Amino acid sequence: MPESPEPPHPAPPAAAPRRFAPGEVILRREVLDGRVWLMYPVRVIEDHGDLLAVHLAHGTPLTYGPGPFRWGPHPWQRVGDTWRSEDVVQLQRPGDGYAVWTRHHEGVFAGWYVNFQQPFRRTPAGFDTLDQELDLWIPADGGPHRWKDRREFEDRAASGGFTPDEAAAVRAEAARVTALVDRGTPWWTRRWSDWRPDPTWTAPPRAALPRPDRSGT
Repeated sequence: MPESPEPPHPAPPAAAPRRFAPGEVILRREVLDGRVWLMYPVRVIEDHGDLLAVHLAHGTPLTYGPGPFRWGPHPWQRVGDTWRSEDVVQLQRPGDGYAVWTRHHEGVFAGWYVNFQQPFRRTPAGFDTLDQELDLWIPADGGPHRWKDRREFEDRAASGGFTPDEAAAVRAEAARVTALVDRGTPWWTRRWSDWRPDPTWTAPPRAALPRPDRSGT
């Protein structure tokens, strides 16, 4: 009687994505249709696993994928190829379908900008996500929050740009965020609106697009 074959060895567990070091330059990429739609370098402020905080410097170069894309060119492409606004802190937590950005005007904190996006996915060089059109503005003076690009989001959902499940997930996440704001219990704090970068944290160099895979696979 032939001997039974040895059971296959279990695959080793996948390595946990590494955490990034403070001051490290990483890439934030928006990926659409499996390709880079937009990417730019940011510097890590802190990465504790439950929060990734990065700094987007004024003058940071923006790199756009050549397309074509089902949503067309990235909307920032109409503005230019550098970040022209003041420095921004971007806060994102694993699993959240949004990031919270600080916004300043002439060096004075103006408010919080909630950017609804796909939950970020770590990569060896940084992280990937995709903007989902809808935004929420929360002014620093305590005034009422207001939606931005709500019509554009609904138009994209109606035209099939989002699946019904994707659109429902964005609306549910938006409801959770507004509930936090209305209760006065946001997890983002003035620690971040008061944060200032090291003077040496100027705009990093432009990032090059990945070379296309020509293997046919």
